[in-house]
Amino acid sequence: MHGQWRLLVLYCFFGSHQGQNPSWFQNISTNLFKSPGDFLLGGIFPINVLTSNLSERVEPDDIHCGVINEYGLALSFVMKYSVDEINARSDLLPGIRLGFEIFDSCMQSAVIMKPTLFFLSEGSSEVMEVRCNYTDYVTRVVAVIGPYSSEMVSMTGKLMGFFLMPQISYGATSERFSDKSLYPSFMRTVPSDRWQVEAMVQLLKEFHWNWVAVVGSEDEYGRKGQQQFSSVAGERSICVAYEGVIPIYSDPVPVVTEILQNIVMTKVGVVVVFALAEPAKVFFTEVIRRNMTGIWVASTAWALHNSMTALPNIHTVGTILAFADMTQRLGHFSSYMRELFTKIEEERLQSQSTEQVAESSPLDNPCPDCWQLSPDNMSLVEVPMVQRTAFSVYAAIYSIAQALHDMLGCNTTSCPAKTKHTKIYPWQLLKELWKVKLNINGTYFKYDEEGNPSIGYDVLVWVFDNNTVRFKDIGIFNQNLTINKSLIKWYTGSAEVPQSTCSENCAAGQVRRVKGFHSCCFDCIDCREGTFQNNTDDVQCTPCPRGQWSVHLSTNCTHPTFEYLSWSSYKSLGLVLVGAVLLMCQATVGILFFRHRGTPLVNASGGSLSGLSLLSLMGGCASLVLFLGRPNDLVCRLQLPLNAIFPTVALSTILAISLQIVCVTEFPERVPAHLENLRGAGSWMVVLTCCGVQAGLSGWYVHEGPSLSQYLSNLEVNFVRRFLCCPVQPILNFGLMLGFNGVLSLISFMCTFMAPKPARQYNLARDITISTLAYCLVWVVFIPVYTGLDDEMKAISHMTVSLLSNMALMAAYFFPKCLLLIKHPEFNTDDHFCTFLDGAPPVPQESQNKQ
Repeated sequence: MHGQWRLLVLYCFFGSHQGQNPSWFQNISTNLFKSPGDFLLGGIFPINVLTSNLSERVEPDDIHCGVINEYGLALSFVMKYSVDEINARSDLLPGIRLGFEIFDSCMQSAVIMKPTLFFLSEGSSEVMEVRCNYTDYVTRVVAVIGPYSSEMVSMTGKLMGFFLMPQISYGATSERFSDKSLYPSFMRTVPSDRWQVEAMVQLLKEFHWNWVAVVGSEDEYGRKGQQQFSSVAGERSICVAYEGVIPIYSDPVPVVTEILQNIVMTKVGVVVVFALAEPAKVFFTEVIRRNMTGIWVASTAWALHNSMTALPNIHTVGTILAFADMTQRLGHFSSYMRELFTKIEEERLQSQSTEQVAESSPLDNPCPDCWQLSPDNMSLVEVPMVQRTAFSVYAAIYSIAQALHDMLGCNTTSCPAKTKHTKIYPWQLLKELWKVKLNINGTYFKYDEEGNPSIGYDVLVWVFDNNTVRFKDIGIFNQNLTINKSLIKWYTGSAEVPQSTCSENCAAGQVRRVKGFHSCCFDCIDCREGTFQNNTDDVQCTPCPRGQWSVHLSTNCTHPTFEYLSWSSYKSLGLVLVGAVLLMCQATVGILFFRHRGTPLVNASGGSLSGLSLLSLMGGCASLVLFLGRPNDLVCRLQLPLNAIFPTVALSTILAISLQIVCVTEFPERVPAHLENLRGAGSWMVVLTCCGVQAGLSGWYVHEGPSLSQYLSNLEVNFVRRFLCCPVQPILNFGLMLGFNGVLSLISFMCTFMAPKPARQYNLARDITISTLAYCLVWVVFIPVYTGLDDEMKAISHMTVSLLSNMALMAAYFFPKCLLLIKHPEFNTDDHFCTFLDGAPPVPQESQNKQ
């Protein structure tokens, strides 16, 4: 009677909420692990936990798994829910019923092989034939969902791959299963550890943590994850100060104690724990006992596990940053499970029995105690870990249903390719699975060429409230990490991010000299000129590429910047002013000589040659403007040749007059007859010859020397800023041009140095001697000074010396004559210049005094 009243109350309660649930909930079967259908799906879930001592195992069947794993059991219910929902839909597989058979893996290879072989048996015969060719072999199930762990997939994956049986895992993340040559039929609905490792490394880089420890569990998941993390972290300049492994096949406590001691010794502030839930539980139990605090990065295997969140005093360990598969909650799953548990309770009360099948095999019924389930057990499926990971099982089953839909040519009302005798071979379904693209409740889902899903991770932080744990979303990872740092409350109580580095970061322009074995422990070394710090993690300075240079402590190289003598600089203005004054003086002298043309003084000074000489000196002053402003190819071709040719013209006219003086003073008897030729065609021949030689030397210099563009393209850049001047190359040709002018002035000096002074006549030889001596002295001093100067001072000194030598010729040769023309015009007579005009032998001054 009491039971009937209880049923009535439950009926009234659930009947009042019936309108909120889909109508197909009324047809839910209470058979939890088997359901018939046109096509069967196999399911492998960790429903139980091992209770046997494997070291004492002596028979192949001597294994007992007698304790329920609530998480694995809840995921098996997700498979039942998914299949029931698909069968209730009229648009996905109309007229077709999916069935399933769910078995326990117990997370043991000896257990999982039984259902695996069972799934591969032919049809419903429970017999697996040995054939040479399994192309037309119809297996018991068309696809397998599971197993959960990478360790178990490594046992079953290759066997199912031989039959090309579609196998979709909802939890195995090891990257090795992406190798399709070894696991051709394996797929998964969770990202591989390659992406989890990438997400972890990006998280560490985001917070600038480069000194970390990594702890893994002694299984496929933990070992491979730890290895991948250490490898990728090393490539991203993150140092793994310590690596530890938590045993799962022996007593883990002594090893965990040693691991924690090493973590303390290495002084790391961040520890990555890449482990399954049970090893992680043992690890953090010891962390809590030792009262250790820090930042812990959780892998997906334990990040949400209720065994971890329920650990006493877990809130004392510090800050836990976790990764969870980027999924969504299943809207009707909780309602479905409440309805299912209610029906189980109703059937149990009606049968007045506490055991559904007393002697059933664990293979047939992996959970005999599930007959005791009731709505009071809803916490089984409402824990955060189940709610967040149920989507992985759901997506696996929906992708198979979609592949069947496409393979059978289904539409919203029927499946035309489905007949009574239709056979589905696993390898045919596998082909369609690779093509599946579907939208599951707003989430786009497909598999890539390695069988990995198109989803990423949610980044979570554990929040401790009154000894309870809740999870706060702080970011996402989908190939790239996006995180909101302000949502994290650090265990230190400060808003600043805790540090975990071996050495402080180097300043800009410094690189790291590693100390010891870890690249994160280093001294900071300055980058010298010509090198730069390319990346913040560099261990040596990078040489600048060709054509670029850097200064001390640089983070980049630059193309050189060239300076030049600008017109507006004080140095340029000073030189221009001196040149302008000199030009005015030369123009004045030219005007004065022109006004007194034909007079004895002008004729004795060379006549028209003196005008040519003045013009060349003026040209020499004007050519100095080529040293100002930014040079170019044309300017550099003209600069030094013109600077050499103009003085050559002036010096060659002086040389012609010097030769006349030598002839007059040394050969007085013969000269008068030839004086006219010497003063006319002979002088011009000397001038033309000298100018021709200098023109040849200048042309050779231009031909042999590079243009400015060629010079710059071949220039070895070892500077950031430099004065740009025209290249003085080849230096031999440059020396020949200057040397030729020096030879002309030296010959003129030697011709007139010993010439006697004519009595009561103008001493023309004196002007030549002093002017050429001054010219030689200026350029002799210039040579050693020039070689020791920088480029800017070379240009300035060259202009200065050119002006001084020009001024020396003007002051010593032309100014005395101008003084005579202005102050003593009475001396501008034939008698005063007869020696040079008529060739009369000069009477030395000493002889005149004796007389």
